[in-house]
Amino acid sequence: MDKKVVIITGASSGIGKALAIEFAKKGASLVLAARRLERLEQLKEELPDVEILAVKVDVSQEKDCEQLIEAAVKEFGQIDILINNAGISMRSIFEETDLNVIKRLMDVNFWGTVYCSKYALPYLLKTKGSLVGVISIAGYVGLPGRTGYSASKYAIRGFLDALRIENLKKGLHVLVAAPGFTASEVRESALIGDGSQQGKTPRNEGSMMTAEECARLIGKAVEKRKRHLILTFVEGKVTVFLGKFMPKLLDKLTYNHMAKEPDSPFK
Repeated sequence: MDKKVVIITGASSGIGKALAIEFAKKGASLVLAARRLERLEQLKEELPDVEILAVKVDVSQEKDCEQLIEAAVKEFGQIDILINNAGISMRSIFEETDLNVIKRLMDVNFWGTVYCSKYALPYLLKTKGSLVGVISIAGYVGLPGRTGYSASKYAIRGFLDALRIENLKKGLHVLVAAPGFTASEVRESALIGDGSQQGKTPRNEGSMMTAEECARLIGKAVEKRKRHLILTFVEGKVTVFLGKFMPKLLDKLTYNHMAKEPDSPFK
């Protein structure tokens, strides 16, 4: 990874920030993107010996994504890895959810990935680089109360899997990484039915995989050029296994598990 140019979206907190630190340890040059530029600048100060370009980006805006890629190429001359990590979540049953919430989820999670991938692809093909999408186990199993979130993550998985096959003979590496529940700010900023932010997490963050461990495993998967990475054993690997071979049982287990959340939107 020494001197590889790595773009990370959603790099101001959580898994994105942890990924920035992880790839910095590996000697990469970083292009960090997020809406909160002040946090990116603070991260630059924490990594003084690393070449870092911080760019204010709203990935739901196509022009922002195009300018991000242009800025990366102008600064470093190439792109070796693009990690589409930016994303938002939700917590509301579909029946009570304003459709603008679903649209917002798709704009940030799915279209943000599409926009950045579109403009970075020519450069990644030149370097035979890596295109990474950070999805979720929600991209393998539909999570009740999170219809828009699951829809966006399923869509990213299908998009990247198809893109991998399209470029099978061009040397492009495509990784779809699916963390289980990971300690981060994503649940605090999750949207509820009316589009406002939830404000606090309904889950015990202390029992979850840390963002740092998640980033370490994603970094390792990029180095090994893996196709898929499913993180955590029970919430991840077992869930995906049950989805393939015992889907009806998985539906019941998922419902019961999610219904136990404090103030669950369904019972």
